[in-house]
Amino acid sequence: MSEADTRGARGVADVAADGATPGVEGTASAGRRGRTPSAAVERELVAAAEAVLVRDGPGGLTVRAVTVESGIAPMSVYNRLGGKDGLVDALLVIGFGRLRAGIESSVAGALADLAAPGGGKADMLAWLRDCGLRYRDFALANPHFYAIMFEDAIPNERDSAEVWEGSRAAFGVLLRLVEITAATGRIAAPDPTETAQQIWSAIHGAVGLELKGLVLTPDPSATYSALLDTIIHGLAPRGRGRRRPQEKGTVATREAGLGE
Repeated sequence: MSEADTRGARGVADVAADGATPGVEGTASAGRRGRTPSAAVERELVAAAEAVLVRDGPGGLTVRAVTVESGIAPMSVYNRLGGKDGLVDALLVIGFGRLRAGIESSVAGALADLAAPGGGKADMLAWLRDCGLRYRDFALANPHFYAIMFEDAIPNERDSAEVWEGSRAAFGVLLRLVEITAATGRIAAPDPTETAQQIWSAIHGAVGLELKGLVLTPDPSATYSALLDTIIHGLAPRGRGRRRPQEKGTVATREAGLGE
C-alpha cells in the first residue's frame, strides 16, 4: 500500500472512531447546503472549530461536532488539516495571535510615550502593568482558548512549527517591553529573557488559579493588581523603590517596637 493509500485508510479509520461518516470533501454532510468552494473549506472548518470550542469547551471539540457545525463532510478535516490535531493547531495559532495582539498594544503605548515630547518622563512601569492586566483580560475573556494553549486541555502529540512560532512571538512581546523598561532605568533586568520568564510565570500562575476558582481572597481583581505591584516593586533597581536596610520590619512591627 502506498503512503497516500495508508494516509487515506488512516483518515477513514479516524473518522469512524470519531463517530462521523466519511463523505466527499466539500459536500454538505447534513444536507444543509451544496458544495463548498475548495478555497473556503479550510477557513470554514476552522471557524466552525472555534465556534464549537467557545460554546462546548475543549471536551466538545470533535471532528463530528465541527463537521455538523460547518455542514462540510468529515473527510475534509483530514484532507485539509490532517485530522483533529490540525484543527487544534489552527486554533492554537489563532489563540496566540490574539494574545499577542492584546499585549502588543502595551508595547506600542510605551514606544509612543517615549517618542512624544518629554518622553524621558514616560511611565514605563504603567505600561508593564498594563501588559499584565491585558494578559489576564485575554485569559478571562477566552478561558477555553487559554485552556488549550497552556493547560493541554486537548492533548496533542506535537505542536506545529507555526504554533511554536506563535507562542514565541507572544512571549517576545513581553520580552520587548521588559527590554524597553530596563533601558529607561525603571527596572533592573540584566537578563531580560530571565526577567520576562519570571513575570510570565507569576502572572500565568495567578490567572490559572483564578480560572479554576482557586483565588481565596474576596476580590480577585484586587489580588491580581497587588501581585503586579509586588512584581514591579521587586524589579526596581537597587536603591530605588526598595526598603532601605535600616527600615526593618513592617510599619506595624516598627510602631510596636518589634522591628528593631
